[in-house]
Amino acid sequence: MRNGFSLLELLIVVAIILIIATIAIPSLLRSRQSAQESSAVSQLRTINTAEVTYIGSNQGSYGDVPSLITQGLLDPRFSGSLSGYNFTIAVSGNVYTAYATAVSTNAGRWDFYTQADYVLRYATDPLRSPAGLSGEPVR
Repeated sequence: MRNGFSLLELLIVVAIILIIATIAIPSLLRSRQSAQESSAVSQLRTINTAEVTYIGSNQGSYGDVPSLITQGLLDPRFSGSLSGYNFTIAVSGNVYTAYATAVSTNAGRWDFYTQADYVLRYATDPLRSPAGLSGEPVR
């Protein structure tokens, strides 16, 4: 008599592995999204700190991403995608708005922004912020 597994036994094992993977993968993706969203919020805080430093040495004006990188206040990775988010800064006189925009819905469910008041907020687009929290501070 031969020792080994029958085709039916192998198919059952494969089916069990697929069921486990079907349950685990969405949970892992959600965890990755949450981690990237937390990273985006943290990076916006870094941008706020960089802006405070920049304004003190540049005659009271804020800087955009390339200016902050040139001054050594931000890492050069901010010029591209960082942890699934793109970071941009719009400067207008004594006001700036820094945006963290997810590169895809798999990278992050929400977009964020901050202004010269240093409060981090969800995006004003209701589709890119939690229900009822469009433009509200991040909690």
